[in-house]
Formats: sequence, C-alpha cells, structure tokens
Amino acid sequence: MRLGGNVFYQGTDSEEYALAHVKKGFGAALCPDWISLEKTSELQSFKKAMKKHDIKIAEVGAWCNPLSSDKEEAKKNIQYVIERLQLAEELEASTCVNILGTKQTSNWFGPHADCYNESFFEEAVAVSQRIIDSVKPEHTKLSFEMMPYCFLDSPEEYLHFLKAVNRKQAGVHLDICNTMNHPRRFYKNAEFMEETFGMLQKDIVTMHLKDIAMKEDSLTVAFEEVLLGTGGIDYKTLMREIAKLPQDTPAMLEHLHTEAEYDMAAEAAVKFAQSVGMRREGMVWVK
Repeated sequence: MRLGGNVFYQGTDSEEYALAHVKKGFGAALCPDWISLEKTSELQSFKKAMKKHDIKIAEVGAWCNPLSSDKEEAKKNIQYVIERLQLAEELEASTCVNILGTKQTSNWFGPHADCYNESFFEEAVAVSQRIIDSVKPEHTKLSFEMMPYCFLDSPEEYLHFLKAVNRKQAGVHLDICNTMNHPRRFYKNAEFMEETFGMLQKDIVTMHLKDIAMKEDSLTVAFEEVLLGTGGIDYKTLMREIAKLPQDTPAMLEHLHTEAEYDMAAEAAVKFAQSVGMRREGMVWVK
C-alpha cells in the first residue's frame, strides 16, 4: 500500500508539497486545490515533482451531489465531476472520487428514504455512465465512496452497481468505517472485511483509513470517529487484506483535526502493517 494523509502544507510550490509527503513517509497524496487543468504550467510542474519523489496522486476529490433533486444543481454538479475526472486522468491519479449523491436537501451527503429506491439506483447508474463516457479515462477510474446512507453499504450492493454501470473505468473507493451502520456488523467487522475484500479486491482503487467507536450511552445506535487504533476496527485483519492488493493502492488517513493527530494515526497504521509482516520499501509498504 501507499500510505497517505494530510500534510498541512499551506503553500503552492509543487516541490515543497512533494517533500512534505516524503518527510511524513507518505507515498500517496491528495490533489491539492491549487492544481487545475487551466493552470497548465503548474500542472506539469506538479506532475514532475510527484514523479521525482515517487508520490502517487491517490485521489482527485469531486465532492458534490450529482443526484440532487434540484435539476439545475444536479446538472452543475455532474459537469463538475466530469471536470474533476478529466483532472484525475491528466494526473494519472488512482481515482476521481465522490459519493453517489442523495435526495437529501439539507446537505449534500445525508440520508434520505429515496436513496434506497430502484429509481435512485437507475439514476445513479445513468449519471455514472454519462460522466465516464464524457471523459473515457485510460489512466484513472471514477469511484464512489462506500457510505452508510445509501445502497453502497455492502460488497454485494457495490458489485451489483458496478455490473449495472458496465464500465471498466468504474472502481471501488473503500471506507470500511462508512459501512458500519449496524452493531452486529461492527462487532464482527473482521469477518465483514474479509468478505468485502474477497468480493471487491480486483476493483478497489483507493481506501480511507480511520477508526470508529459505538457510543455506549446512547439509546439509539450511534457511531463516532476516533483516532486510528483506539476504536473497534480490527486493523490487523484490515492490514492483512490490504497486503493482498496491488502495492500501489493508496490508503489515506482522513478526518483528523491536527497534524499531531495525523502523526499518531500514521504511527498506528505503520505498527499494524508491521504486525502482519509488511515492510516499507521506498515509498511503498509491501509484504
């Protein structure tokens, strides 16, 4: 795997951005917001710096709601995802990633009953095909993050979706924590991970690494994100499954607040990787 995460770099110098990842031991990086297709010289300098230091661009985020019930908003967002996929293709990033979308109107990612309807599934398939066919990428894939608030919450549903999309440029963005929407699954997450990797292994393009805990003082089921290694996710099992993926597969730490927290999460991830026999070679962790 290529471990990555936020390096808290505030500038716009590509060499410095790459070196910030080298300093952290990160072999994968997020596409920074100051890189765009319109700024050709900056884009080329960025690609050169990343390649020089063997840093893989893990993901170009396209965070928006392409299935908005507001037709004009959906149209605008679909075009945005197309443009972000074009950027991912130019950077030869592992993926351009987004959520499927939602019919929730109060935010761009929240739950809604219609997100489990057949019509929502069909719309998600059609929009995904439209985005991919508009770009026809050869060096990257469009992926959607597994989420607790729509049908992409299990490997079976993701395979069903990929079969319906029927495009080789569609892949899986795996976030195990986002699939933990039931106590039984949470308590048996090691088994669930083995099943998930077994079914989706060839389609996984990127992953998010984080941890969660179930609140014990809540009368209704509630999970909260916690520092990696302090929650209930079986990270030894997760690392064993990750070790079976192609070595260039990015695994990105996320949703932490400070640089110190990212450092602690990275240290914990490294220890779990080492515990299952993985070792670092250059910027890549191998077994």
